[in-house]
Amino acid sequence: MKFADFVCFDAVITELKAADRNNAIKELVSALDNARKLGKNNREDVIKAVIKREREASTGMGRGVAVPHVKHPAVKKVVAAVGLSSKGIDFSALDKQPVYSVILVISPANDPEKHLLAMENVFKHLQHERFRKFLRQCRLPEQVEDLLREADDNPSW
Repeated sequence: MKFADFVCFDAVITELKAADRNNAIKELVSALDNARKLGKNNREDVIKAVIKREREASTGMGRGVAVPHVKHPAVKKVVAAVGLSSKGIDFSALDKQPVYSVILVISPANDPEKHLLAMENVFKHLQHERFRKFLRQCRLPEQVEDLLREADDNPSW
């Protein structure tokens, strides 16, 4: 699965207003909702589900990135939003450092295989310092889209 298969490029926020994890999640879920990716009246329920999942175990992987994710019946296919923060957000990351890049993944509750494929793609790219660096430097949604499409075409980053 490639980024272009599940990232909603209309839900890219290159400067999150949020200073904390929960508000970053709210911003990203709202961006997906505004792009009409969550169905009607599901925004609050999805926000609660993602925050609940975060409370169980932080998705702040360290190295300035977090990948909050949840399986939810509001979506029929995997969808993701990307958010960046120049100030950094406390995501209770494993390395205790702020998070600058957040990729929020929402997957259908009944398709664990697609969820795993999307997460595998995200983690594969985020483990490369060069990719993380370029993502963090993006200032426009178009730059994020270009980077993700380039990563799709060049999986060996």
